[in-house]
Amino acid sequence: MRTLSLSSYFVSLLLSFALFSTTASAGPEEVYKESLQLAAKGDERSAIAALRAAAAMLPPEQPWQTRMIAAAKLLELKLNRQDYPDTDQDNAYLMLGRVYAQNSIQPAPSSTMAITVAATLLPGTGHLLQGRGADAATAALMVWPMLFLCLWAAKRRMGPVTLFFALITVWLWSGTLFSAISLAERGDVELYLTWWQGLWQASGLPGRPW
Repeated sequence: MRTLSLSSYFVSLLLSFALFSTTASAGPEEVYKESLQLAAKGDERSAIAALRAAAAMLPPEQPWQTRMIAAAKLLELKLNRQDYPDTDQDNAYLMLGRVYAQNSIQPAPSSTMAITVAATLLPGTGHLLQGRGADAATAALMVWPMLFLCLWAAKRRMGPVTLFFALITVWLWSGTLFSAISLAERGDVELYLTWWQGLWQASGLPGRPW
């Protein structure tokens, strides 16, 4: 599980101070927007730390403090791919998020074991199990002809040629295996991000950090 490092926190703390000093007219709203822009660029760690540092400098009655706290918690949820945690009862945004989480099943990471075994034993089947017919055909066309050439050369005892074909076959085979596993993991991430974006929108927080 990924957590905010101490150095990242201090860097983001300085960032939030800088944002406040350079955007005095806009104040916390500008800090909030800048933090979401950081998250949209993939720097959730700095965005979370900046939001928390900025919220700590605001009085409790300030509406932007509530928004910053909720945004930081939801971004941390995305960063660590956690289940929706128990939230503060006095934070309306997080309470709305809880309703969404209770009524929308959070995607759980799927096991890649079956895909790994299938792709290892029969190139192309790992993609086929994911419903990727075109990718399965590509993987099969990359490996199977080379495998047959390798066996053909081995049957005729063509030592150097057999070794050449074998190396190419192993290289292509491992590439299709990596592709099958990567696609499965990417599919998990895409499903989670789709669910999380729905969570953010359901919370009613302004802006979109993506």
